[in-house]
Amino acid sequence: MNRVFRRLFMTMPLDRARNETQGVTLRRVLGKPGLIGIGLGTMLGGIFTTIGAGANTAGPGVVASFVLSGVACLFVALCYSELACMVPVAGSAYTYAYATLGEIVAWVIGWDLILEYGISAAPVASSWSSYAQNVLGGFGIALPAWARTAHLSESGGWSVDVLAFAVVLAISILLAIGIKESSSTNSAMVWLQVGAIVVFVLACIGAINGKLFIPFSPLGLRGIVNSAALVFFAYIGFDTVTVASEECREPARDLPFGIIGSLIVGAILYLAIAVVCVGLVPWKTIDAGSGMLDAARHAGSNPIVLAAVAAGAIAGTTTVILTSLLGQARIFYVMSRDGLLPPLVARLHPKTRTPVFTTMTTGIVVAIMAAAIPLDILLALVNIGTLSAFAIVCIGVGVLRVTQPNANRPFRAPLGMAVAVLGAVLCIALALFGLGGDTWLRFIAWFLVGAAIYASYGYRRSTLANVIGAPASETPQRATTRL
Repeated sequence: MNRVFRRLFMTMPLDRARNETQGVTLRRVLGKPGLIGIGLGTMLGGIFTTIGAGANTAGPGVVASFVLSGVACLFVALCYSELACMVPVAGSAYTYAYATLGEIVAWVIGWDLILEYGISAAPVASSWSSYAQNVLGGFGIALPAWARTAHLSESGGWSVDVLAFAVVLAISILLAIGIKESSSTNSAMVWLQVGAIVVFVLACIGAINGKLFIPFSPLGLRGIVNSAALVFFAYIGFDTVTVASEECREPARDLPFGIIGSLIVGAILYLAIAVVCVGLVPWKTIDAGSGMLDAARHAGSNPIVLAAVAAGAIAGTTTVILTSLLGQARIFYVMSRDGLLPPLVARLHPKTRTPVFTTMTTGIVVAIMAAAIPLDILLALVNIGTLSAFAIVCIGVGVLRVTQPNANRPFRAPLGMAVAVLGAVLCIALALFGLGGDTWLRFIAWFLVGAAIYASYGYRRSTLANVIGAPASETPQRATTRL
């Protein structure tokens, strides 16, 4: 039993985690602006998805919900920054957990990251569909009732979201045939989103009705906490910066700047949007899928503002879907490189030099979920996976501060142990008190499926397990393919 315990909790030595595979490597071309662009490119689309659902849950208190989630994420961002500088390798929280808490924890967090990176594209696609349908409606085009949104009625009737399915599948095909998003293109998309948000706030702020903020918390503290657990989805993305660790020119200097900088900019924009939206639309009636467009209509339906919001929403959600699916492919690649998933998962197509099998399989699964599962269920499922991953990262920082106090830390989180504890506690509290029992049951089922896969494959095929007892200078054999 003791041998099994040691085997499950063996850690990847930091020097081995930093080693890169020989051969073709990722280009280190990203600096601070590019990293912030990656973070915001993934984050900003989340506000278009969550503002309506968050206001439906907390009323005007959604403003406090964004503050609560932002504070939790600030602690997490500091922990991510410390670990990212210590282990500047692609793989995000999965790699950090492997280096600090052990293989079984790394597997759990890698499995959870599928919810954050892969499945998170589904609720964003649902929001993309909602905004696109609003635009089409302006031209008198309407989809059949059965094709507008994912919904299962009490009578057994079932409708699907055709546009959400189509956009995920289309982006997956583009990724599979070799699309490559450059840093400059991503930055341009970010500026488009920021411009749309600024236009929205400046054009609508004068129409705010103060009476709509009373009562501020119609559903009490529980409503604010529940909403915080939902709008937490909007903050998902600052950690995407860590996925680009191996493309960063100066990881020790630029990664913390990119992680924390994108979080702060995003939080400021979120609060401005939340104040405007709940100040224009009664919280009970705001559109859950396209809240900003709903608010713009209440402000006078200025065609320029409506067009800016629609363009920003479609551009933002498209970017999020793209970067999420790309991030998922990178997570799968690293797990396969460590022997925890079959080599097929990271195999590159000889012509397109992309992981076609993984990209298309992920895309089809996500497209089906976007088409068939309601937005609120998708948001809750993604958030519980992300909150658990963030909590493990914070715990990892605390563990390393105790077990390896003298390790090289190019960036040290201020009050490291306190920040780690507060980050973990807030994430766990949001998951426990903000998400319902049904979400926890789905998460437990997800965990059991992952545990079965690890027990049947990863435990026996782990690369690190096969080199236990080898000299420390010997690097575990890893796959030679790279994204």
